[in-house]
Amino acid sequence: MSTHEGFIAGLPKAELHVHHVGSASPRIVSELAARHPGTVPSDLAELRKFFEFRDFAHFIEVYLAVVDLVRTPEDIRYLTYEIGREMAGAQAVRYAELTCTPYTSVLPHDPDRGMAIEAYTEAIEDARVAVERDFGLVLRWIYDIPGESGLPAAEETLGFALDHAPEGLIAFGLGGPEVGVDRGQFKAVFDQARAAGLHSVPHAGETTGPETIWTSLRDLGAERIGHGTSAAQDPALLEHLAAEGIPLEVCPSSNVATRAVASLAEHPLPRFVEAGVTVTINSDDPPMFGTTLNREYAIAADLLDLDESGLADLARAAVRASWAPDDVRARVLGEIDAYAG
Repeated sequence: MSTHEGFIAGLPKAELHVHHVGSASPRIVSELAARHPGTVPSDLAELRKFFEFRDFAHFIEVYLAVVDLVRTPEDIRYLTYEIGREMAGAQAVRYAELTCTPYTSVLPHDPDRGMAIEAYTEAIEDARVAVERDFGLVLRWIYDIPGESGLPAAEETLGFALDHAPEGLIAFGLGGPEVGVDRGQFKAVFDQARAAGLHSVPHAGETTGPETIWTSLRDLGAERIGHGTSAAQDPALLEHLAAEGIPLEVCPSSNVATRAVASLAEHPLPRFVEAGVTVTINSDDPPMFGTTLNREYAIAADLLDLDESGLADLARAAVRASWAPDDVRARVLGEIDAYAG
């Protein structure tokens, strides 16, 4: 692992591919479990064992268990605020675009278990303002379609984004399993989201081939690609991404955990960089994959043979690929310059 851990820990960063519920650490889950006993252990030592990554099926189990613990607007507010505390603290994140999946909290198909979208929106916005005030971390939202739930979930999520937009909402995404979930079916929904001024940032090419990325570019108007791991298989696609300046949101540990790549040593990150593609380094679902953003930067440093100057350039790339307000972008870039000397 990289010898630059100390430098990385203090390096001001932006994170563009990180999931809301997937960022719940054992500490946060312990509090939520105490509020809603019976689903998962609230004892921190037991929870840490529960969280130890075993395989992708276990990640899904942990993720769904945490989703089930986020039941009230107060839970949403607590989760969001505490994620902000952890990002701004040990990870030195100054700006983050947090992917939220309101559909799994509002549950329009099961109103007895879900909360009102108005309450959800108020909770994340209240936390966003408090996180910026208390920790200096600027948060923005990406609303994410859970692709496995199909067009009904897409249309509901679009309604949440258009009719109940939180002030911090900047983009529209698509997550969940890729296999068997055709990206093209969501074209009309993305067309409407983009017409309303939202950026397009679907996951694509994580566990499927390059054609999924092409479809996301062509049909969904993707401006960045979540993961994009299989782009390395298609030289024409790499050339297109480089020429058009379309960044890839790379999450190395996640890609190994989900078997998108066989090992870190075989990760295509160096091929992306050699092809001139803009890359950003991200943590995806960090506690659930046993990682942190700092660790992902250390992995990138190893894969790309980066010194501290190169690491600072990686941090700058994420800020420039972000949709941060101009003043925030300038401030964070200035902080990186001052830190890196």
